[in-house]
Amino acid sequence: MNTFNDIKRLLLVIFGGAIMALNINTFVHSANLFPGGFTGLALLLQKTFITNYGIYIPYSPLIFTLNIFPVILGFSRIGKRFTLYSIVMIFASGLLTDFVPEIQLTEDMLLCAVFGGIVNSVAISLCLFAGSSSGGTDFIAIFISEKTGKSAWNWILAFNTCVLIAAGIIVGWDAALYSIIFQYVSTQGLNFLYKKYAKTTLIIITDRDQEIYQIIKNKTNHDATVFQGKGCYAGNEHKMLYTVVSSQESGALEKAIRNVDPSAFINVIQSKEIIGRFYKRAND
Repeated sequence: MNTFNDIKRLLLVIFGGAIMALNINTFVHSANLFPGGFTGLALLLQKTFITNYGIYIPYSPLIFTLNIFPVILGFSRIGKRFTLYSIVMIFASGLLTDFVPEIQLTEDMLLCAVFGGIVNSVAISLCLFAGSSSGGTDFIAIFISEKTGKSAWNWILAFNTCVLIAAGIIVGWDAALYSIIFQYVSTQGLNFLYKKYAKTTLIIITDRDQEIYQIIKNKTNHDATVFQGKGCYAGNEHKMLYTVVSSQESGALEKAIRNVDPSAFINVIQSKEIIGRFYKRAND
């Protein structure tokens, strides 16, 4: 079973790397865009050397060099297997970007920004589903999220803003401004596809509180708090369970609860921030 999971993770990571490389050589290069993170920084350095010095540096040596510190951070603070799969992603996307020929699907910069952002979010999501990352600022964002339980988006946004300002000065503001659209679409797509760090509060009114609590415990390893309540309309006594789970787990958990108690009333609330102890599965 472990071997099957390892193969599945490896294939997802390689597939994600291939999609990212294809995206760079189609939408990104067609519109001269600069994606977020170290990918954008590597492309900016590549463009700078070509424009100012007439020197072409392949993409892969640049992205490999930029990822040295994040990889060290991953090994020491996040997880060894997680980091190893991330290294596979970095090598796959880097090498394929250099060897896959460029394809111009469209010259429309807006189309490239929108669809490039969508494809980019799919590539990164595949890596995250496989228990890895696409490298670079993903390592830093995951490290901050794991340690604080909060999104690192503001820090990554600040870094990306610096890259885009430099791109605007060096290449031109059209490419930099369209790159903002690319990054926005990519971020929104990623938030939609991958929900591990989002939290959902479930308030469940039921008469089968112990059975439902066991489902919450077994499926998510999260605890719950039970309250005694009384329905105002009929005056019947009920139990109310309060629990917070990952949004990624919420859908399957709600379905399991309905299977046990079809008459259960479930209020699903998106939680902005959780302060206190909250169980998080560690990266391997």
